[in-house]
Amino acid sequence: MMNNRMTQKKSNKKKVYDGKNISVNIHNVSFRKKKFKREIIEQKSASAVLAFDGKGNILLVRQHRFPHGFVFEIPAGTLSKNENPRVCAIREFIEETGYKPKKLKHLINYYPFIGYNTQKIHCYVAQDIEKVSEIKLEYDEFLTLVKMDFKKLLKMIVSGKIVDSKTICAALTYANSKKV
Repeated sequence: MMNNRMTQKKSNKKKVYDGKNISVNIHNVSFRKKKFKREIIEQKSASAVLAFDGKGNILLVRQHRFPHGFVFEIPAGTLSKNENPRVCAIREFIEETGYKPKKLKHLINYYPFIGYNTQKIHCYVAQDIEKVSEIKLEYDEFLTLVKMDFKKLLKMIVSGKIVDSKTICAALTYANSKKV
């Protein structure tokens, strides 16, 4: 894919919304002798962990995601300012599961909303985990830990029962790399 970023110019932006989790800016863009506006959601990037318990199961959280209700997803969370994605992955994994990965390997990065959102998701895989604490939820987090057979997860993705993009990307990338 050709990178056109070098010829793309953002002349200025105007913030139209500034919230807790996102801000929205209108950018004036110049590209290939054309000028136009783009509405861009600025959102913190996140890290996620596809973790195996040593028995063929993965650790998922069943989390309430308004307005969709409860969904199954791999543990994840947003990066703090200047936080390394790997450090974030470990911190969030411990907070949401009470487990710590002994081995953590980078799996894939992706942009879930390319074209209108700045968020980047950093996915990791953990093969060796140990229980280190109880789950530490934030005030507005509602989740339970679920262990599930990896092949069952893949079937739930194909059947449409798993709808979370980071879970789908991480699981399918891992399955493809291992020829599952």
